[in-house]
Amino acid sequence: MRFKRRTSERYSKLGKRRKKKLKWRRPIGRDNKMREKRKGYPVRVSIGYKKEKVKKIIVINNPKELEKIDKKAVIIVGNVGKKKKIEIAKKAKELKINLSNLNIKKFLEENKEKKSEEKKLKEKKK
Repeated sequence: MRFKRRTSERYSKLGKRRKKKLKWRRPIGRDNKMREKRKGYPVRVSIGYKKEKVKKIIVINNPKELEKIDKKAVIIVGNVGKKKKIEIAKKAKELKINLSNLNIKKFLEENKEKKSEEKKLKEKKK
């Protein structure tokens, strides 16, 4: 959860369109609605908000890297071409590894259809 400074959306110097400047400052002031925790105003920092624990994220760029990985981590396919992506998907299917940014079954089915269409087009040209 991101806690904002009271009038940060009004002024550039307090972080409007500048994420690094968005720092939490405790709201002070007699009539401050945020300090009074009124409905419709940004939330205040208080006990009960927990920081989410981030799992280990691993980026994969080739099929060999899949063998060394533990299955509990979040696995993401890196910026690779289609040929290598197909190889990674097949290897992940064999090892029963789930890739978070790729639906393996759907991806492999789509590419099988495209390959068969490409072969038919090449045969017609010949």
